[in-house]
Amino acid sequence: MRNRAVKNLVLFALFALVAAISSQAAVAQIDHIQGEMAGAVTSDGVILQSRLTAPKIDAEGDVPGAAGVARFAVADDPQFGEPSYTPWIEADPEYDYMIKTKVAGLQPNTRYYYRLEFGPDREHAKLGPTRTFKTCPGGDAVAPTSLVIVTGMNYARFFASARGKGPDRELGYPALVSIRKLGPDAFIGTGDNVYYDSPPNATTIEQLRRKWHEQFVQPRYVELFSEVPTYWEKDDHDHRFNDNDNAGKQPPSSKLGIRIFKEQVPVTDPADPQAVTYSTLRISKLLQIWLLEGRDYRSPNRSPDGPEKTIWGTTQREWLERTLLESDAPFKLVISPTPLVGPDDRYKKDNHTNVDGFRHEGTAFFDWAKENGFLQKGLYFVCGDRHWQYHSIHPSGFEEFSTGALVDGNARMGVKPGAKNGTDQEALIQQPYTSEKPSGGFLNVRVEPGESGGPATITFNFHDEEGVLLHAVKKPG
Repeated sequence: MRNRAVKNLVLFALFALVAAISSQAAVAQIDHIQGEMAGAVTSDGVILQSRLTAPKIDAEGDVPGAAGVARFAVADDPQFGEPSYTPWIEADPEYDYMIKTKVAGLQPNTRYYYRLEFGPDREHAKLGPTRTFKTCPGGDAVAPTSLVIVTGMNYARFFASARGKGPDRELGYPALVSIRKLGPDAFIGTGDNVYYDSPPNATTIEQLRRKWHEQFVQPRYVELFSEVPTYWEKDDHDHRFNDNDNAGKQPPSSKLGIRIFKEQVPVTDPADPQAVTYSTLRISKLLQIWLLEGRDYRSPNRSPDGPEKTIWGTTQREWLERTLLESDAPFKLVISPTPLVGPDDRYKKDNHTNVDGFRHEGTAFFDWAKENGFLQKGLYFVCGDRHWQYHSIHPSGFEEFSTGALVDGNARMGVKPGAKNGTDQEALIQQPYTSEKPSGGFLNVRVEPGESGGPATITFNFHDEEGVLLHAVKKPG
């Protein structure tokens, strides 16, 4: 009898040991090597995002997902003395193992800290590193703001360039280091965040997802987004392919492009599948921004231009006009995935500057804005898409600032007013600044309260990828 009891104890100990080893092995196979991301930050809310992954990149260069569960701990104390917790989320392969949730009820102008708690199950969960974001000051607070706005994050062209062959290539884009040193309040990707049509071309759901995985696993992205919140727009390359609309059967479909964009970045509440991807945000008493959607609602690019042809769609255009009229912010910043002023290449047909594109809608909007006094109400435009930096003034008087491509290898010389191959052959556009040579970089927009009772100011700073200030334009409120 005693021998049987001893034997049972030994067997129990062996089973427990095997179970412990199995649990440890399961925990070791789950990681989150793409880091975390805070997005769509307001004065009282945020969308938090992570992805459960394997511990390392696979032999094909992708980042495999991993089954498991996770939640976020959120606190206004870096020591997480009294944290709140989001609900547990199961990493679903149909959602690419994404862990994403909207957090509400936050305080304005407050720094928060968060970290991922994750594992194969709740009992064996572990904590990830501390990340941080700051909520917007809100419409009642006079506060400074610094935004970094980018486009053209072309992974293939970076690794084909000289910089992409250097000793630190695996860390990712050099411009991300420069942005992090500036310590902006937010990072805004205006579209072309990935390139589905750069080699290897992506057409299937797995291939589209891989483009995002390989981008965000770069250590410099993980470091930047661990402390800088984000806002996102999409354009042609991260929707379908170059200069696309919603027509035609060429893969990927518009429906798939829309789905993957919402899946891969924190742009809409995951609990609301009908949420639109355009929005306006009152950052402070001094600044309100508008983030536009330029692909989902557009007419076919090749249809004749006129009153019925649209990039924005009737609902978005009416929303844009209504919310602009409702705003009393001294500075109003409309951020568009594509240019409204330009100039641009003559052959193109997919944006508001193009002669055979959507110029009627763009001109009609500038006419409306001028009639409603927005030349005197601090309205400015920022655009992505174009691979060079510029400051241009439309004949109506409205000013546009192009971010230029983030990646040096994706930059080119621009089209100037009066150029025969451009959209402004009559040189009606004034252009106080354009890039002197092809250069990657970004736009830093800074809003500052007035000193000693003076007016507030907005400054548009053009930087190259090393962070060197190339040009600055300062405007009073």
